[in-house]
Amino acid sequence: MKKQIFILMLLPLTGWCQDALEAARKKIDAGNFKAAKTELTKLIETNQRNKIAFLLRGRAHMGLNDFYGAIGDFNFALEIDSTYAEALNYRGESKINLGDDEAAIVDLTKAIKFNTRYADAYTNRGFAYYNVEDLQAAYFDFSKALELGPPDADKYFNRGLVKAELGEFVSAIDDYTKAIEYDKTDANLYNYRGVAYYNTTNFDKAITDYNEAIRLDPKDPFKFENRALAKTAKEDLKGALQDYNKALELNSEDPETYNLRGVIKHNLEDYDGAIADYTKAIALDATNPTYYDNRAWSKTEKENYAGAVEDYTASIELYPSDPETYYQRGLVKLLMNNNYDGCLDLKRADEMGLPDAKAAIKKNCK
Repeated sequence: MKKQIFILMLLPLTGWCQDALEAARKKIDAGNFKAAKTELTKLIETNQRNKIAFLLRGRAHMGLNDFYGAIGDFNFALEIDSTYAEALNYRGESKINLGDDEAAIVDLTKAIKFNTRYADAYTNRGFAYYNVEDLQAAYFDFSKALELGPPDADKYFNRGLVKAELGEFVSAIDDYTKAIEYDKTDANLYNYRGVAYYNTTNFDKAITDYNEAIRLDPKDPFKFENRALAKTAKEDLKGALQDYNKALELNSEDPETYNLRGVIKHNLEDYDGAIADYTKAIALDATNPTYYDNRAWSKTEKENYAGAVEDYTASIELYPSDPETYYQRGLVKLLMNNNYDGCLDLKRADEMGLPDAKAAIKKNCK
């Protein structure tokens, strides 16, 4: 008789539990993580052996960026069922967010072992492999995620990104194009395909993609900078200058943009403007020798030879293993009629293996 009463009481409790889990899952899907976490905590208090409740509360923690709390809940779920592939997948994803990619790979490999058709686990492991710079493994996992499906923009983008990193730009373009077929509203897809076109020297198509990326997202300075690079490659220096101006209007704290705009101004023979941009780049990042080299180049054009030598010297102090900087400093010293020191620099460049230095020594040094 007692056994029969127990069964009658268990059935409505189980029904209530399933309804509560489904309600919590819907809240998570809707991004209402805090409410889901509260409801799941109450449910767990009534049943501490419900692995789904721990899984869902772990996902709620993830939505709240509490990845340590999430891992704790996934641990509880795995204590109940050590083969629970979803818990392993989400624990791996949480570890990726904490920067522990090696441990994530272990979890995600286990998830795939227990569910060989788990596309999300392959995707997450692909991210972890990408983060540890194992690009071939990432390529395999992103391809496997696409094979298992369903295909979507993100899956094609992920694989395209790895292909580009591997230098397979033509194939990357194919994947970015597929991604765009699934989502024509994502500015980043056009931007990345533009970068791939740029790297295949198809500058017109790169600019077309950057135009669309900028139309969709006109507040991203890097998209203007990318278009400026493509315009520079097409020798549209004035167009490139306009794009660098816009990029700096959107973000005035990026030293590399000042440096690149300085190069354009130099090539347009605006040496004062170039020097001003290089000076701003150095103010923002005094550790980059290229900025000093470029400013020295413009100072040389202005016949400010002492200033150029000073900049080349600063560059050498930061990066003493570049023979080109010794060579250029030597040439400037020769322009100052400082032949002795100039020839010393040229000889150093020659000793470091720079071919041009030997001819300069023969011409200028006894």
